[in-house]
Amino acid sequence: MANESTERPNKVEVVDAGPSRKTVKILIPKETVDESLTTSMGSLALEAELPGFRRGRVPQRLLEKKFGSAVRKQAKETLIAQAFSKALEETKLRVVGQPQASEFDKIEVVPGKDLSFQIDVEVSPDFTLPDLSGIAIKRPTAEVTDELVATELQRLLVQEGSLEDVTSATPGDYLTGHAKVIGPDGKVYFEQDGIVVQAPPADKNGKGMIVGLNVDDLTKQLGSPKAGDVITVKAKGPENYEFEQLRGKDIKIEYKPARIDRIIPAKIEDVIARFGFSDEAALKEAIKSRLTQRVAVEQQSAMRAQVSKFLMDKVEMQLPERLTTSQAARNLERRRLELMYRGMEPQKIEESLADLRNASSADAARELKLFFILDRAAESLQVRVTEGEVNARIVQMAAERGERPDRLRQALINSNQINGIFQQIREHKTIDAILAKAQITEISNEDYVKELQAENKAKKK
Repeated sequence: MANESTERPNKVEVVDAGPSRKTVKILIPKETVDESLTTSMGSLALEAELPGFRRGRVPQRLLEKKFGSAVRKQAKETLIAQAFSKALEETKLRVVGQPQASEFDKIEVVPGKDLSFQIDVEVSPDFTLPDLSGIAIKRPTAEVTDELVATELQRLLVQEGSLEDVTSATPGDYLTGHAKVIGPDGKVYFEQDGIVVQAPPADKNGKGMIVGLNVDDLTKQLGSPKAGDVITVKAKGPENYEFEQLRGKDIKIEYKPARIDRIIPAKIEDVIARFGFSDEAALKEAIKSRLTQRVAVEQQSAMRAQVSKFLMDKVEMQLPERLTTSQAARNLERRRLELMYRGMEPQKIEESLADLRNASSADAARELKLFFILDRAAESLQVRVTEGEVNARIVQMAAERGERPDRLRQALINSNQINGIFQQIREHKTIDAILAKAQITEISNEDYVKELQAENKAKKK
């Protein structure tokens, strides 16, 4: 029986479903379906026990009545998983992301009938990598000045400060409460407690962020709320919003703050004592050391960005006209982890992610394009990532954020971002392997920033 099963091929058809997407249609012959059901029911018959019957002696009709539905469900899952896996091997599709089964719950396994189903998959586009050796790269040099140390010290005092409960919000205060995102159809698309909103500080000119969305007049819409007030904020669904149904649509956010806090910066002498430094000079020296490490990270990030730009300029590929939910979420996760790696403050990270949601489709597509290119380059360069490298990256990120590594690791696991760390290291190692073969010249940080600004200005024309 087993030999007959292996010699009975499934019918597989791959259909284009748009740029970077395929629909895999599979038909499993009825003989294979019947064989799977017979095997599953036979195994059950040997082990099943029901009142009044000895093990292995339960009549077939009773087994079918009591366990038939469960057996067919298990057979369906096994048949589909095996058939899909084999189809990928045969077609050599380069699948990225999670496959999406069309109406999986409606698929039924019926004795004596073929089993047909289809699965939509994201695939890596066809393209050719350019020559990766000898790329011209500029290495910006930067110095940790006393001014940078002073700025970082003030940030540390705020970070180590205390929260003062206040009755109503003023610019810069933090509100914590319950939020709902409601579409034009009245449907609630997102709802969660513990959502933190900062009343926009004076230098933001009224612009702020709520549930990950930029709102240009948030100060005006928030007003000066008190705990328990219900605030309605109107916004437009960003072009690359994770909720595809709300892209470009008028939405509203109902927000009910449970508490309002004001940060009171810590006194420098308290911070010195808390961290065990002898005096202010020792604290500043430690800050300078950490900033020196951060500058090195920023320097490497700047060179990696140049490699990324080179790759995106040199590679042609067809991309989706619009990002799917999974693609948009992956872009956001990549950006979040990259900014965490670079030591950016949590509030700044959320602001950057809100900007990415509002980015044009072309900008978002470039992020997706880079993902595909680096995935192919990693394979070409045989890049591997070890568990030790993942642990070391988490320790580094935890130090930047002032957290314990074990807590950050658990948070990454809970938010399903641990795989993103693996992917980030893989991409960094891939680019670093390209940098090892690059032609690198030194440039001052000031000149490098001027070149970037000129480039961005020219791009907007």
